[in-house]
Amino acid sequence: MLQQRTLKSLTRAVGVGLHSGQRVEITLRPAQVDTGIVFRRVDLPQPVDIPMSALAVSDTRLASTLSNGGAKVHTVEHLMSACAGLGIDNLYVDITAEEVPILDGSAASFVFLLQSAGIALQNAPKRFVRVIEPIEVREGEGANQKWARLDPYHGYKLSFEIDFDHPAVDSTGQRVEFDMSVHNYSRDIARARTFGFTKDVEMMRANGLALGGGLDNAIVMDDYKVLNAGGLRYDDEFVKHKILDAMGDLYILGKPLLAAYSAFRSGHAMNNKLLRELLKRTEAWETVTFDNDRLAPKGFAQPARAW
Repeated sequence: MLQQRTLKSLTRAVGVGLHSGQRVEITLRPAQVDTGIVFRRVDLPQPVDIPMSALAVSDTRLASTLSNGGAKVHTVEHLMSACAGLGIDNLYVDITAEEVPILDGSAASFVFLLQSAGIALQNAPKRFVRVIEPIEVREGEGANQKWARLDPYHGYKLSFEIDFDHPAVDSTGQRVEFDMSVHNYSRDIARARTFGFTKDVEMMRANGLALGGGLDNAIVMDDYKVLNAGGLRYDDEFVKHKILDAMGDLYILGKPLLAAYSAFRSGHAMNNKLLRELLKRTEAWETVTFDNDRLAPKGFAQPARAW
């Protein structure tokens, strides 16, 4: 049986929110079978649980935000991406503010935290959402066109293409494909950082955003070049970060997907729109488990690999 996974022990981190600039403590704790991933706002007078769900996404401007009533948690996608990459099914995330800490701007710190806590197999089958009919969402036309799509696939594969009119981005890879059965998430995707442009920062800060952003937790570019002293971590770090984000956004579904995801200029809003369309089209997917590990896609059957 391909089993559900949680943590062996709890683990903690302290950081700041990318957009809020607020100090925040986060504690990742083991959870029982079929709990899913649940954020818990422990800073509120009465702690509020915010379960992960595509329908709980309330804001997609620059990040993915989950809500339960008036309680919110912003910028969940990097932690969700790490959970997707390592196959974590059940987890409590205690958080002391309304934004997940940005840490180094990638998912690598969350991968390290999760693997440090240890990954435990649970006595229940892992449940997948298997796509059996194509699902697609599109917006815009011509130069403004963007789209995202899910196709049937025995495994989990993502391909993404970006289109930025910027010298530093244009000189790198614009398209990447990542397949869980072939590649290593921790090595190939997790270290890709979020990125932004200096010309946008002033406007964002005037709107109360990017207050915690800087060269230690993002790739920052002026009109011509990358300003970070160490340069890029991958030759195609920009598009790899879009894959990282997509994996996090799609994991908000609450179960791992068996599908091929492809996208052009997509983002948090388009990814959530794709999930909502999938949920609406109940004939286009089914929930499956694997009693025999050998019948499961390779990337899911193997234990979570370290760096």
